[in-house]
Amino acid sequence: MERVGPALLSLLLLCGLSLLVARVNADVPMEACCADGQQMAIQHRDCSLPYASESKECRMIQEQCCHSQLEELHCTIGINLANEQDGCAMPQGNSTSLKTLFVKRCCHCCLLGRAAQAQPQAQVQSCEPSLMLGYQCGLVFRACCVRGQESADITPEDVRDPQENAKITVVEEEQEDPYLNDRCRGGGPCKQQCRDTGDEVVCSCFVGYQLMPDGVSCEDVNECITGSHNCRLGETCINTVGSFRCQRESSCGTGYELTEDNDCKDIDECENGIHNCPPDFICQNTLGSFRCRPKLHCKSGFIQDALGSCIDINECLSISAPCPVGQTCINTEGSYTCQKNVPNCGRGYHLNEEGTRCVDLDECAPPAEPCGQGHRCLNTPGSFRCDCKAGYYFDSISRTCVDINECQRYPRHLCGHKCENTPGSYRCSCSAGFRLSVDGRSCEDVNECLSSPCSQECANVYGSYQCYCRRGYQLSDLDGVTCEDIDECALPTGGHICSYRCINIPGSFQCSCPSAGYRLAPNGRNCQDIDECVTGIHDCSGNETCFNIQGGFRCLAFECPENYRRSGDTLRQEKTDTVRCIKSCRPSDSACVRDPVHTISHTVISLPTFREFSHPEEIVFLRAVTPLYPANQADIIFDITEGNLRDSFDIIKRYMDGMTVGVVRQVRPIVGPFHAVLKLEMNYVVGGVVSHRNVVNVHIFVSEYWF
Repeated sequence: MERVGPALLSLLLLCGLSLLVARVNADVPMEACCADGQQMAIQHRDCSLPYASESKECRMIQEQCCHSQLEELHCTIGINLANEQDGCAMPQGNSTSLKTLFVKRCCHCCLLGRAAQAQPQAQVQSCEPSLMLGYQCGLVFRACCVRGQESADITPEDVRDPQENAKITVVEEEQEDPYLNDRCRGGGPCKQQCRDTGDEVVCSCFVGYQLMPDGVSCEDVNECITGSHNCRLGETCINTVGSFRCQRESSCGTGYELTEDNDCKDIDECENGIHNCPPDFICQNTLGSFRCRPKLHCKSGFIQDALGSCIDINECLSISAPCPVGQTCINTEGSYTCQKNVPNCGRGYHLNEEGTRCVDLDECAPPAEPCGQGHRCLNTPGSFRCDCKAGYYFDSISRTCVDINECQRYPRHLCGHKCENTPGSYRCSCSAGFRLSVDGRSCEDVNECLSSPCSQECANVYGSYQCYCRRGYQLSDLDGVTCEDIDECALPTGGHICSYRCINIPGSFQCSCPSAGYRLAPNGRNCQDIDECVTGIHDCSGNETCFNIQGGFRCLAFECPENYRRSGDTLRQEKTDTVRCIKSCRPSDSACVRDPVHTISHTVISLPTFREFSHPEEIVFLRAVTPLYPANQADIIFDITEGNLRDSFDIIKRYMDGMTVGVVRQVRPIVGPFHAVLKLEMNYVVGGVVSHRNVVNVHIFVSEYWF
């Protein structure tokens, strides 16, 4: 029998299978595609091989049938494993975690069935599985339980020699498998619920469905048509898949609310305090609404507004002609008065001496100068006009001659740059770096570079000039024309220009690296580690393995202990070298078999001295093949047992992408050079007992540099 053990670095997620019921096409029958998929599972024990069919639907059927057949094969192995050794522990092998999951699931379900049969007061009913186990697990549970009852019912006449009974039992277990003989396995022929009575297969449907004439399929019951609903008058029955719901034919409307009985109830806004009546009003509830009644009554000459306040009545507007002809009505607080009319002369007129009529006012009469000094004033009936000089205009509002601001009236049309208004005219000027042209309006650029104002490079720009410095120099902040050497190493970012040491030179800089173990990168700034193990400049002996670290190398020899062999799949990853020893016991060495330590690994990791250590640095990841919160699975405990000097490291458990991961972190700053060997343990605990253990020895070398 093939044994399956836990793997260390990979985990496959399980996907549920769905039944494909559509026809593939007219030329390729669905049964033939399914048979090809089942044959692939039997021959190759793998469903990831390419399928040869040209039909996409046929390839889908082949894949689903292959996975289904492969699951049956794995489940049979799990049942046999439970019957042979009363446990589900599997030896190390090259099986995948997907196979391990199927084998363990069926093995555990069979052990539960056998445990139910072994109860002292076990009856036939004890072999009926709980619905919480799931359909497939329930079938395996019942098959192993019933077979255990049949074995326990042997009469004294059937007692034979123990060795002979053992042989017969083995033969019978190989020939019979109740799990495979259950006709309801995988749902059987039924579409919803299936029950195997022994004589026949009985199909049934869920609530809200009824069995169709073929005795296998189920169809939805339309309660709205059959009248089996409980909707009331005014409600509409709406059929849903497997049920129904009641819906009111009309909404309750504003001022009403829907009760739990689907009835409309009036909302008492006054009692609930959701009205908007002012403090001087009383709220009175009505059906679907409410009314605000005022508390205050106003005296004569006042009226109450919508807010309940008393406001004055304007009798001059509400009463028709309250005053006699020739008098004007004036409203007062709570009443009104009448006042005799007086002639009102408009602007440009005044009353005559008798006060009976209006006569023209001569605005131009001396000494008045309404148009301003130097302008001519002409009187007109009720007004006057001005004759203004050139550069002025007559303002009809102020009735004066106002200067015309040509710069605002004709912007960007009079002057090239700046326009300055003057009384009756304007004047043009230019910005700095320009001079006025001969036309007195345009501006032309001045080339300041002709006088060599810069110490290195000068570039004339429109209206000015710009001084430039050659690379490695910068303009002086004092005059803006002198070029000074830039000390790149002294800049605030100088520590990041070179990874190790910066040397300033006139107009530039140079980077250097430590004398041993590093070389300057092609970019001339970074320091690259020299891999002495690859270049062959190390001095390791033939029995030692060269491990490259930052700034040097180490010659280490890792030998596998007794009863362990060196694994051929040792990986070499970035910054990590791993040597893995797997337990290999002799057949007669029972102590070796009972030893929970399964693998012993040696890993070499090179770390820098972190310049800014503000949070834990994750350096090692130990991945275990364990689903996230699986049922009936082992708990994984990670621990650092040796080499954790000054508690500089810790290990935490994390779940990532469905895997259990042990993360080793550096929690304290370490200044290199530093060397430590951490001994890590990954324990698989079942029922409080360590059933499996992997040991990882991490050799950590911390460089004295940050790069």
